[in-house]
Amino acid sequence: MSQGGRAGRLLLVLWPAFLMACVLEVLVFAFVDPHTVHASAPAVYTIAFFVFWAAIVAAGWITQLLLRAPGEINSLRR
Repeated sequence: MSQGGRAGRLLLVLWPAFLMACVLEVLVFAFVDPHTVHASAPAVYTIAFFVFWAAIVAAGWITQLLLRAPGEINSLRR
């Protein structure tokens, strides 16, 4: 499967990260009551989702960087 350059790599990271953030959101809030936090429940759900998504995107992006060939990394510096 062709990765399609930078945009393709970005989508390869963002889409699975989005799905896993959804799963993590369900798992965490199955055990944590958002009403225990001194904020509205929708705000807690939203903030938590974006924190989960950002953490998974960071891990995926680091993986993409580590999968690059040395010549590909060196060509980015020019």
